[in-house]
Amino acid sequence: MNYRFANRMNKIPRSFVREILKVTDDEDMISFAGGLPNPQSFPVEAIKDATSKVLTQDGDKVLQYSTTEGYHRLREYIAERYQGQGLEVGVEDILITNGSQQCLDLVGKVFLDRDDGVIMERPTYLAAIQAFGLYEPEFHPVPLLDDGVDLHALETTLKEEDVKLFYTVSSFQNPTGITYSTSKRKKVAELMEKYGTILVEDNPYGEIRFMGENIAPIKSYLPDSILFGTFSKIVSPGMRMGWIVAPPEIMEKLITAKQASDLHSNYFTQRVVYQYLQDNDVDRHIQSIRKLYKLQRDQMVQSIRKYLPTGVKHTSPEGGMFLWVTLPEGVSAMELFQLAIEENVAFVPGETFYTEDPEINTMRLNFSNSNVEEIAEGIKRLGKAIEKLQAN
Repeated sequence: MNYRFANRMNKIPRSFVREILKVTDDEDMISFAGGLPNPQSFPVEAIKDATSKVLTQDGDKVLQYSTTEGYHRLREYIAERYQGQGLEVGVEDILITNGSQQCLDLVGKVFLDRDDGVIMERPTYLAAIQAFGLYEPEFHPVPLLDDGVDLHALETTLKEEDVKLFYTVSSFQNPTGITYSTSKRKKVAELMEKYGTILVEDNPYGEIRFMGENIAPIKSYLPDSILFGTFSKIVSPGMRMGWIVAPPEIMEKLITAKQASDLHSNYFTQRVVYQYLQDNDVDRHIQSIRKLYKLQRDQMVQSIRKYLPTGVKHTSPEGGMFLWVTLPEGVSAMELFQLAIEENVAFVPGETFYTEDPEINTMRLNFSNSNVEEIAEGIKRLGKAIEKLQAN
């Protein structure tokens, strides 16, 4: 049959990360390619206890349909956690979603028409390119510096282009690991106010700071902005539980879009997550994740310096799950990828994280899902692959 797909489907690239995962099934392969939390951090027994408790005490209710906004007590918990961090967030400002990935889709549904302007960091989160891309906007990439977005380039774009949204991962950015400084966050907030542009701040890694001081989200300086959150990095990614924080006028539209998409997020899972949060010391659990990831991050940084050749640069994130490597000028990370696979090590070539004009000599490395021995061996193998490429 000749299937007549929507034209927009031809413009959305398949996730290169997902394609890589097919190649990395071999048990001898060391993969720095996925964006996976470490399964050692999953509170399996505690989730088992929470599930049993919820079913025993409230089984007939938790298996029923529920409200679009999400479980009230879970939203209360999230609001109180923000309030403890100094953000003025109420229960009515929160919508529970199927992971923060659905947040992207709902924002696209609510705001984007074809050819609408969206500012994206350069490089940016691959899944955001895909999610927004379905609505056929015009992307305007703005470079990242060591302390966040290039403010001059951001303001130039705001002046010269008709832009609806600016999408940012402001803490431990995916793919680079870069974090915006406090001063840069304040300036971004000022620019959004000045030019009437909506800030969409994605913050999946904010809780995983293992070095330095906590920095408040940009939303703390810009109340009318949109903020995403998730339990994927601090409880479990498989439970697909995230949320959007937004002002009332935006929230009304998001709820309508959510109703049309799936009515509501999995109510049973919401209740299990809430029960887990009530019965356990979540901050202690997060601290254990931070400790684990710092060991892995430190090992990766040390191994890069030891095994990769002179001229290779890398970011040194203070949290999150990724760091960004820049190879010497003219070295193609995509060509390196094939040689790396032969050495049984995988990464994501950086060009997949650009909306246009990619930097071909870049790559993303994930340190959260490999133990320290695997990281040392994997970077050593990567060094051998680079040597092979440079010898050709």
